[in-house]
Amino acid sequence: MRHILLIGLGAVGSTVARALRNEAKRVRLSVLVRPGSATRARAVASGVAPEEVIDSLAKLREVPELAIECAGHAAVAEYGEVCLTSGMDFLVTSVGSLTDAALLQRLERASRTHMGKLMIPAGAIAGVDALAAARLGGLDRVRYTSRKAPQAWRGTHAEKLCDLDAIDGPIEFYKGNAGDAARLFPQNANVAATIALAGIGFDATECSLNADPAAPGNVHVIEAEGGFGQLRIEVQGKPLADNPKTSTLAALSVLRAIHNRIGAIQI
Repeated sequence: MRHILLIGLGAVGSTVARALRNEAKRVRLSVLVRPGSATRARAVASGVAPEEVIDSLAKLREVPELAIECAGHAAVAEYGEVCLTSGMDFLVTSVGSLTDAALLQRLERASRTHMGKLMIPAGAIAGVDALAAARLGGLDRVRYTSRKAPQAWRGTHAEKLCDLDAIDGPIEFYKGNAGDAARLFPQNANVAATIALAGIGFDATECSLNADPAAPGNVHVIEAEGGFGQLRIEVQGKPLADNPKTSTLAALSVLRAIHNRIGAIQI
């Protein structure tokens, strides 16, 4: 049986936890929540039913083999290094946090020194494996375009750049590089960070963020050129019911990473 620690029980974490109920014979699940968090009672009441709900890593009865961060950028900084130095693999969903070069360097150092692997899932997009492979042959250009309904950008920096309530057609409110996009839009642009890490880096990866009332979900487009040829991939993802800022595929990609670990075949 594999012991997995889930950090955070928000929209993504809850989706993952509920799905893991079907793997009770193969996965032992622990959930880490904030001290005093009402999430503890909510976890029990919702039927997520982890084996243990804790508010401190020190309360773990044994060290899990994999920790999965589903709690935002601050959680990566708070728990990433200590999980890796404890020998756990550490899977990051808040990939935008890795635009912090010092944090990324610390996590890489901890991974090399203590053998815990820093893992980055594909998230809400497809083609990350192809992009990472193409990088080995030389990439000339990578561009990422995100298109979501205006309500998906509420509560973000987009409200300072455009009037979301007045939008009656598609509007590009951000054009720049992936690093700045991930820093400015920590809840929406984790995909930009993933693409940058797989490809040509935060500064060189072009990024366009758009609000569109007619968007058929959360639309992500990757375009790349290089020695391998050309690539264009578009995903029209359905947002999670609990959080329109996040695509359902982001949660499913975490489940895929778990299934790769517990299954006989890895794809």
